[in-house]
Amino acid sequence: MTAASTSVLRSLRADGMPADLVSDGIAVLDSVRASPPALLVLDVDLPGPEHAAVLAAVHAESPSVPVVVLTPRERRSSVIAQLRSDRDDYVLRPFAVDELSARIRLRLRLVGNLGHTMIRRGELLVDTELGEVSVDGTPVSLSPTEFAMLNALLAEPGATVSHDELATQVWSEPASANLVQVYISYLRRKIGADRIRTVRGAGYVLEG
Repeated sequence: MTAASTSVLRSLRADGMPADLVSDGIAVLDSVRASPPALLVLDVDLPGPEHAAVLAAVHAESPSVPVVVLTPRERRSSVIAQLRSDRDDYVLRPFAVDELSARIRLRLRLVGNLGHTMIRRGELLVDTELGEVSVDGTPVSLSPTEFAMLNALLAEPGATVSHDELATQVWSEPASANLVQVYISYLRRKIGADRIRTVRGAGYVLEG
C-alpha cells in the first residue's frame, strides 16, 4: 500500500464512504468474490494481473458491481473500451480526491436509480428529481431557470424544441425570443456550447 493510496482511503472515509484498500489484483478478486462491494475503484497500475483481466473477471463474477477505473491519460482509450457504459466510469490521474468522491457518488446514484431519475446524453448526466447535473463526471450548478430549460430540451430526445415551447415550459407565460436566447447562452456556458445545437428559425436540439 502506497502513501498516496492510504491518503485517498482516509479522505474517502472522511467523506462518509466506508472504503477498504487491497494490495493487488488477486486481492481485488478475492474480496469481490467473498463480499461484492457497492462499488469498486480499480487502479490500472495495481500489482498483480493486468487490470483488463481483473476488470473482466469482476464483470463476470459480480456483474452488478459498478467500477471506477483510475488511469493515466495515455491509457484512457483502452480503458474506455473495457467499460460498461451503463455501469462503469473512469477518472484520469492525477486527480483530486473530491473529484473521485463525486464520481463515486454519481455512479452509485445512477446504478441505484437506473431507468428512474437519471438521464444521460453522452457525458451529460441529469438527475431530474434531485436537480443535479454533471458533465463528464464533474458536477455543474444550474439556476432553477437553467435547469427547467435543460429539462425542456431533455423531454424530446433529438427533437427540435421551439422558442415558444421553451418559453411556455420554462416561464409558463409569454417570453421573448431574446430571453430564451439569453438562457440558452447561460446553459451552453455551463454544459458545453456544442451540446445545444441551434436550428435556424425553428429552435434548439440537445445533442448526445
